[in-house]
Formats: sequence, C-alpha cells, structure tokens
Amino acid sequence: MLKTALTFGETELPADPFAAFHIWLGEAERSELNDPNAMALATVDADGLPDVRTVLLKGVDPGGFVFYTNFESRKGQELLGQPKAALCFHWKSLRRQVRVRGTVEIVSDEEADAYYRTRARISRLGAWASQQSRPLASRAELEQRVTEFDARFPGEDIPRPSHWSGFRVVPVQIEFWQDGAFRLHDSYRFVKDESGQWVATRLNP
Repeated sequence: MLKTALTFGETELPADPFAAFHIWLGEAERSELNDPNAMALATVDADGLPDVRTVLLKGVDPGGFVFYTNFESRKGQELLGQPKAALCFHWKSLRRQVRVRGTVEIVSDEEADAYYRTRARISRLGAWASQQSRPLASRAELEQRVTEFDARFPGEDIPRPSHWSGFRVVPVQIEFWQDGAFRLHDSYRFVKDESGQWVATRLNP
C-alpha cells in the first residue's frame, strides 16, 4: 500500500487552526531563507476585478492575520471599499501552503502606533514620503521627499501618519495543504460552524 506523509497525522491535528498555523510558521522560520512571513494578499477593486500582491504578516492571534500599509495605496483603497480578502502562504522548502479567506477590519490606533514605533527610522519616514501606488516621476523625487521629512522630524519621535495603519483579516476559512508523493497531497479545511467553533474536514487532493 502506498504511504504518503501526513500533515499532522490523523489524531494530531490541532482543534484550533491558529495553533496549527503557529506550528507551521515556526517551522518555516527555521527553514525559509527569506521572509517566512510573506503572504499573497488578494483583494477586489471597485470594478469587481481581483488584485494580488505579496505583503508581510506582522501579527497573528485568534482575532486574525495583521499587516500594515498606506490606506491611500491601491490595496488600501480596495480593502476600504470592499473589506474582504484572501491570503496565501507558500513555504517552498517545506512544500506547504496555507490559504485564508475572511473579512477585513482596521486595527486599533494603539496597535498601529505600537507596531509603527518598532520600525526603522527610514521606514517610518518612508510612510510619510511615499505616495504609494501613485505615479512617480523619478527616484530622485522620492528621495527628496524622504530628505524633507527627515528634516521635519529630526529626532526619533516620528508620529504615525493618519493614512498609514493596519488591516486584520478575520478568517472564516483556513486551509492547510501539504505536498504529497505522486500528487497525493494532504489537505484540511477549517470552517466555523454556527456556534463559532472551528470544524476541520479532510479534503481530497
């Protein structure tokens, strides 16, 4: 009989998908060369067309998956207009994937301020200087704006601009996928039932 590697084993799958995610993320942090917290973020624009790009996960807890951006950027405007999103983590070295679908909410000012303070000074200045997603005449123009804000905020106390904050993707579905030999993959989908409890279902590859 053909044997294939199991994701967690029939009896070891955590009942909480966030517990399962933390296990996989921890393993990815030890195996991936670059950005184990990278995730594809899919949104929908005002015309109903899908859009996707890679962003970095900056926080995860039972409330959802958090990332930060300029609200005036294309993805910011799309999420403010239609607060729904999908995420995809792909860890190539582990041959694993996690997909998330859910609604989107804005993080609190306190949460955004706390994360903003951890960023490097140049990154905080960049949040002010970059008119994200809009046309840029030249690299020199961007660098000049960074210089201007550097002079405006000479110390370490650089306030967070009001147009820069975070989004939390609140999942209604989380799916785990593990590559298997001969394309006999291992896959589980977690969905919340009417009582708000997560229910896992094994899927065909």
